Formats: sequence, structure tokens, C-alpha cells
Amino acid sequence: MDRKDFDAIVVGSGPNGLAAAIVLQQAGASVLLLEAKDTLGGGLRSKELTLPGYMHDVCSAIHPLAAESPFFKTLPLTDHGLKYVLPPLSAAHPFDNGTAAVLDKSIEATARQLGTDAGAYHRLMEPLVKDWPKLAPDLLAPLHIPGHPLAMARFGLHALPSAVTLANQLFSTTEARGLWAGMAAHAIQPLTNLTTSAIGLVLMAVGHVKGWPVPVGGSGRIAAALASYFLSLGGKIETNTYITHLSQLPSARAVLFDVTPRQLLQIAGHRFSSLYKWQLGRYRYGMGVFKIDWALAGPIPFTAPECRRAGTVHIGNTLEEITGNEHLTSEGKHPERPFVLLAQQSLFDSRRAPDGKHTAWAYCHVPNGSQVDRTAAIEKQVERFAPGFRDLILARHVMNTAQMEAYNPNYIGGDINGGIIDIGQLYTRPVLRFSPYRTSAKGIYICSSSTPPGGGVHGMCGYHAAQQALKDVF
Repeated sequence: MDRKDFDAIVVGSGPNGLAAAIVLQQAGASVLLLEAKDTLGGGLRSKELTLPGYMHDVCSAIHPLAAESPFFKTLPLTDHGLKYVLPPLSAAHPFDNGTAAVLDKSIEATARQLGTDAGAYHRLMEPLVKDWPKLAPDLLAPLHIPGHPLAMARFGLHALPSAVTLANQLFSTTEARGLWAGMAAHAIQPLTNLTTSAIGLVLMAVGHVKGWPVPVGGSGRIAAALASYFLSLGGKIETNTYITHLSQLPSARAVLFDVTPRQLLQIAGHRFSSLYKWQLGRYRYGMGVFKIDWALAGPIPFTAPECRRAGTVHIGNTLEEITGNEHLTSEGKHPERPFVLLAQQSLFDSRRAPDGKHTAWAYCHVPNGSQVDRTAAIEKQVERFAPGFRDLILARHVMNTAQMEAYNPNYIGGDINGGIIDIGQLYTRPVLRFSPYRTSAKGIYICSSSTPPGGGVHGMCGYHAAQQALKDVF
């Protein structure tokens, strides 16, 4: 392929790299997208990890933000093969007494199960769901003057406190507090940290607005649809091209990197100012994950029937238990009963497993870089709420933090968010600058989840980085 005539180069084909490439190509630039692996997608890949005929999502699995991404919603991805299926329940949260709290699309149905906390849940979620169309573009963007300041202020009032503080202010029942803790634990940090309420609020709001969809055929179908659309615009793609230094790239007016600060320093650090290099070197990564995929002889036999209708199951029992175990993990420990995020896509997508058989996907948080095998701890947690689960296991595939990073170099120490998204890095990722996407070197940009708005399959980091490049260079 002739690599001399491109206006822009995007390195890395995760959802943000794909989004950046599409934005630039849509604007009339000629774009080359480079991917180190033999398949596109970053965290959006699916593969037969266990047995033939069992399709597993290698990393991301359930995609509430992909379906509600302000950018992805503008693209004709259904024309390029992308279909979603919505489980009847977005998420379920089982308890030791055999019951479960659930996130239903209906606010009323969700609140009804929360007893005396029903009114508090209504008052929390109804304004947020009503405001969501106004909030989404502002929340999934860098720090700026919001287009709807009153809606953002209402959101911020509840998003700024820690998840524990908000729970103590609003909820008294085990059901409401547990359901809330499972949502907030997606922040991958102690639930006593400021702003851990934000991710819980966003996930619950999207659950009521849209639900938590499962891509038919696997998460790789999202990447395939984005790549197909990019190619239809005239974009070019090269795989098996691992970039370790700028000298490997042809000249271009702009280069956008879908990598984290550590790799960016390795690739282009010689072009950066001393201050910018120092800032990147101080960037912080968060907890990692230990992940398991299972091939199963049947569906997971959860005691609570609601769990059998949910695409995602949060396993951790009470708010107090989840809070304690996430805190231990953040301190470098491995709690006996880790919080487990579990997805059961094959219940709703028959393409994932042979007839009558099933797949399941789960991970727990671990200290960054941990090499400890958490298989037994995770399976014990699932068995706790689904007796007989282990008898159904036909095969398993596990990935520790080192294997996660080898799969995707952006997962430093197993951190799937591209860096911790705490109050210190919420809007200053990767560094404190007028534009977080510009580097100190002209024409070089960073577009990964290490920039605002952070982790998740939404493409908005790439979208905003490309918009910045268009303003600066084109």
C-alpha cells in the first residue's frame, strides 16, 4: 500500500481510534488507520476462547454507552451489520436471602421493588432521565461551559459525592443500597472516593432511557461495523503494524494516538516538551481486572429468577460488603469475596453458543499488575448465588492483568479504563491543558480513553480529539 498520500494517521483501532478516523475521513481528510494486531477493535473483539462454537467477548461485553453515544448514533451502523438485542432486564443484583434487585427499563418497576426507598429512587432518577438528551453531549465531552447548565448542575449535585455518601443520604433498604453499589462499582475505585456516584447515575439513566444492549454476534461486531463504514468513506486500514516510534510513520499533517500516556511517551516522547513529558509521567493507572470466560452446559442457575432475565449480574451482596472489598483491592489486597461483574450474553443472543449450551463472561477487580489467580474466588462468588453453577462448566479461559495488557497494551497493569477516573483525573486526563487532546508537539494528538470523557465504548474521546485536529491542522 502506498503510504505517502495521507493527511492524517490514526494509531490504534479501539472504539476511539475508529471514531477519530471516521470523523477525519468524513471531513474530507485522507486517513490511514494502523492496528498492531491482526484484527481491529481494541477492547471490541470476540473470539472462540474456550471451545469451538462458543463465541466470547475478549474484553467489553455489554454496551449501554455505545447505543447512547452522541457520535455513534449519527452513523449508519445498522447498514454495516450491527444489531443489538435488549435483555428484559439490564442488570440484576442478587442477595444472600435468595432475592434480587433489578434495573428495569421502567423507573416505576425499578422503584417498586425498593420498598420504602421507592420515593427516593423516583426523585433521583426521574429528573436525570428527563434531562438525559441534554446531558449526554456535555457529560461525554471535555471540561467546557455546558450547553444546559441547569441540567448539569442538577446532575452534579448527586454526581460529585462518593457513592457511599449518596447512598447514606438517600437510601435505607438493603435492596436500594446494594443495587446502587453494584452500579457505582463500575468506577473501579473505592466507593468512598468523590465522584464515584457519577458512573452509577449514568449507567442507571441509560438503563431507563435505552437499556443495556448486547451486540448480536459479539462485541467485535461493533468494531466491524465502524471499520466497514470508515472503509466506505474511502479510509484505509493496515493491521499487523505495531508502532513503537514516530520514525515508523510516513509524514502526515496530523497523527492521532489511541494509546495511553505510557505508550505515547515511548513512541513520541522525544518530540515533547520537558513539562509535557513530566506531566505524562505522573499519570496514574487504577485497579486491574482478572477475567474469566466460561463455556457452559446450560444457563447459570441463579436462585433469584430475576437474575436469569438480566444481561448483567452484579455479584457482591450488600453495599457494605462491596465497599469493603473494593477498598481492600485498592490497597493491594485480594479479598475472599470480590465484587464480580458477570454477563450472560448467550441467554439473549443464540449465536454465542451451540444449541442448548451457553457462555458467560465475568471479571473482578484486582490490584494493578496482580498475578494472583482469582478463578476460584470468582467461581465461588457465582456459586454463592447460583448453586450448581460449577457443575455446568465445560471449559474456561482466564486472563490475569499481564495477559490483559498483552492482549491490549492500553490495559496497563490490567486497567481497562486507560487510567483511574477519580476526582484528580476526571477532567485533567491525561494532563491539565486547555485541550486534553493536544500534545506539546504540533500535529500530534492523543485520542484514547486516557482523555475525557474516559473509559467505555462510546468513541467520544476519539470524536473530540479529531475535532480538535480538524480545527488546528485542517
